[in-house]
Amino acid sequence: MPNEVNPRLINGLALAYVGDAIYELRIREYLIGQGQTKPNILHTRATTYVSAKAQAYLIDQLLEAEKLTEEELDFFKRGRNAKSYSKAKNTDAKTYSFSTGFEAIMGYLHLAKQSERLNELTDWCIRTIESRK
Repeated sequence: MPNEVNPRLINGLALAYVGDAIYELRIREYLIGQGQTKPNILHTRATTYVSAKAQAYLIDQLLEAEKLTEEELDFFKRGRNAKSYSKAKNTDAKTYSFSTGFEAIMGYLHLAKQSERLNELTDWCIRTIESRK
């Protein structure tokens, strides 16, 4: 990235915008690593991890398991409480706002260059979704 960015100065929706891309990239890398190569199967499998419903489920699980730091909780709340001008697709407003909060955490960790923590949470999320199958 050409310029250093302080994630504490970025609004929740912008963090979620970055976090959405970062989390989806991690999931795509995971699926490719599992030997998935057919695009339609990749897309179908990816949605079980990256849909708003999946992300809202994951944030509920992270909160219940007390896996988040205080700082991560603050970024979750910034994303969750951000006023979005777009409407949720295929889900209710609460699910959409929780998934936005989840994405804001991922965006924060990426921009704060906390790769190890980002990997740790992403791996935990993958295991959590896999255990539901």
